[in-house]
Amino acid sequence: QVQLVESGGGLVQAGASLRLSCTASGRTVSSPVMGWFRQAPGKEREFVARIIWANGATYYADSVKGRLTISRDVAKNTMYLQMNSLKPEDTAVYYCATGGWGVAPSNYQYWGQGTQVTVSS
Repeated sequence: QVQLVESGGGLVQAGASLRLSCTASGRTVSSPVMGWFRQAPGKEREFVARIIWANGATYYADSVKGRLTISRDVAKNTMYLQMNSLKPEDTAVYYCATGGWGVAPSNYQYWGQGTQVTVSS
């Protein structure tokens, strides 16, 4: 089993920055990919970014390229999402996930509880 705990969400104004964290515990060795997803009200959960734990290789959704940066701290078993130049359309519950691959949420087995990000205009 893998446990994921997110933190760092909040209410900010457009243009501001936030950093989300996701700390993993449990059998993380078998989970080489970790990712961030988000779900806005009334919309389906969508892929944001993912990182390969072993080498730090990253991949982003087109909608966030250049504004959001995914990273990890191997020693702390923690993944981050640095969010800059936030827009109202970034408002969503942000989830971290692992035990999967690619961009489809259905591919991932383990999920955190989510952290709310609200961006006001």
